[in-house]
Amino acid sequence: MRKIITISREFGAGGRSIGREVASKLGIAFYDRDIILKTAQETTDLTPEEIMKFEEKTHINVGFTQSLFDYYSRPIDEKIWDAQVKAIRHLADKESCVIVGRNADYILREFDHLLRVFVYADKQWRVQHLKTLMDDSESEIESKMNQADKARKNYCSKLTGRAYGDIHNYDLSINTGKFGFDKAVELILNTAENV
Repeated sequence: MRKIITISREFGAGGRSIGREVASKLGIAFYDRDIILKTAQETTDLTPEEIMKFEEKTHINVGFTQSLFDYYSRPIDEKIWDAQVKAIRHLADKESCVIVGRNADYILREFDHLLRVFVYADKQWRVQHLKTLMDDSESEIESKMNQADKARKNYCSKLTGRAYGDIHNYDLSINTGKFGFDKAVELILNTAENV
């Protein structure tokens, strides 16, 4: 039976690393930014380069500025959203996989074989974790972290009508600051056995 695990996460909480490890241990596919390229294949009028450029700009500008591009009077983020919905549903229909981000928990909410995970941690823990991955100062890291979290909240609210990080939207929430990555992976694997 297929298993679909979606991992939503706060910036710096380790969701991508945890997702990759879970997928590896289960021997199933792992998707995160790969979905951007898949998205481009699902659309007829957006190239992978346009989507990547939009992704980069939205992270820099923190939020989804509708005036970045405008095709046929329709904001590009809605076009990207529609394409991502198609791509994510296609992936979940054909194979077991772990999908990080992209509001996949919402997109696939009616799937029976779905485990929706939210990974979070205390702000200071996330800053310290990110210091091991980035050369920026703590204040720069905290600023980037706040921007990324704000962008994710806005994106989720705008496109799903739900509050980002609301525990009612997930089957399992894990504080990586308390449990660490290895235990988070173990908790997800143990829970996935029942999906």
